[in-house]
Amino acid sequence: MKKISALLIFLALILLIIPLVLAINLKVEKKSTDEVLVVDTGKPVVFDLEITNLDLSEDFEFYNLLGFSMFPVGTITIGEGETKNISLEVIPLMNLEERGFYTFPYYIRARDGSQIEKELAFKITEIKDAIEVGSGDVNVESNTIEIFIKNRENFDFGEIDVKFSSVFFTEEKTLSLGSKERKNFSVQLNQEDFRELMAGFYTLTAEIDFEGNKKKIEGIIKFVETDLVTTTKKDFGFLINTKVIEKKNGGNTLVSSETVIKKNIISRLFTSFSPQPDLVEREGGTVYYTWTQEIKPGETLEITIKTNWLFPLVVILFIVVIVVLVKQYSGTNLVLRKRVSFVKAKGGEFALKVSIFVNAKKYVERVNVIDRLPPLVDIYERFGGDKPSRIDQKNRRLEWNFEKLEVGEIRVLSYIIYSKIGVLGKFALPTAAAVFERDGQIHETESNKTFFMAEQRKKDVEE
Repeated sequence: MKKISALLIFLALILLIIPLVLAINLKVEKKSTDEVLVVDTGKPVVFDLEITNLDLSEDFEFYNLLGFSMFPVGTITIGEGETKNISLEVIPLMNLEERGFYTFPYYIRARDGSQIEKELAFKITEIKDAIEVGSGDVNVESNTIEIFIKNRENFDFGEIDVKFSSVFFTEEKTLSLGSKERKNFSVQLNQEDFRELMAGFYTLTAEIDFEGNKKKIEGIIKFVETDLVTTTKKDFGFLINTKVIEKKNGGNTLVSSETVIKKNIISRLFTSFSPQPDLVEREGGTVYYTWTQEIKPGETLEITIKTNWLFPLVVILFIVVIVVLVKQYSGTNLVLRKRVSFVKAKGGEFALKVSIFVNAKKYVERVNVIDRLPPLVDIYERFGGDKPSRIDQKNRRLEWNFEKLEVGEIRVLSYIIYSKIGVLGKFALPTAAAVFERDGQIHETESNKTFFMAEQRKKDVEE
């Protein structure tokens, strides 16, 4: 029994001693920092290691179990007490899906099979994330623009070919881009190339050719707002008097131009307009005709006002129309008036503010106001004034409910719609409708038709 116990103790001691005998006594220090593997370059990530052998002279080799190729291949000899500097290169043998910081375990093995495990950390990225492009601001009077290309990572790309392109210019460069290096360039501009562009943010594209591997990287060019509108006026003719007002937008923003023409109560009856005014207002014996339109960069707005004293019949027709409209308006218990205005959106989307004025001419009860969203737009769910009682996304409908409205009471309902698809020409909005009760009877009414023309504001009053 004592012999068996002694044998077991002997075997246990052997099992404890063998790992100690097989252990490698190496001191491994990493001297490099910020190592990066740019996977789509085909280049390895390199680590500068300082290895000191604290034991007898031995041959060592590096290997891993994760499908990476490592260099140096084969064995290296490090003598007793000797220190060697090793450039350890690591590159994946297959497509690597990981991105960001990555911990890589590897092994150093001696000839007798003993080994130690170590870890290396590095960043995995791609060309499109390693390189950044951008530019300075540009305006309508700029003759040059500053652009730059920047290497964000500790990786030497060496010589690369780059083709910069945007709506403002096209430029090709062959350059050397070292670790964390930034290079700036000045590019000549032709102002006629962007005369009709609107202010805002535009894409700068850089097509990078690295050893036949082409990648596209995008940056941003800011086209700074510049307001520049010139006005030209012409006036000729006696019996048929013609006045022409021409406004040209030489800037790069949508200029909201408001032009007001004043006519007296007689001359207005014989006056025609091209285009038709957006708003007509009367103050006593004077009538104001207003054109509120947004003029795009490079566009010209021409307003023609022609007064023809040869057609007095127009007076009678105009009076009849006014009487009919006044009668219809005064007989209405509840009036809906709908307006629309352009809103500047941060993301560059097409956006409009819709306002509905609910004017109670008489006391009404249980008022339900309904408005519908036009196609291709979404609603921005922050509201001015009264919030909708119900938003029906499926049927694209908004509803407001009021228990009662007093005589002369006005409610303003507003909301913002937007679309990532631009709108050209005249944009029509559905009419709003209201259902209400007056003296126990149900009534309905509709708002005016509302249109948006794509245009900003400056006010001129012409006699």
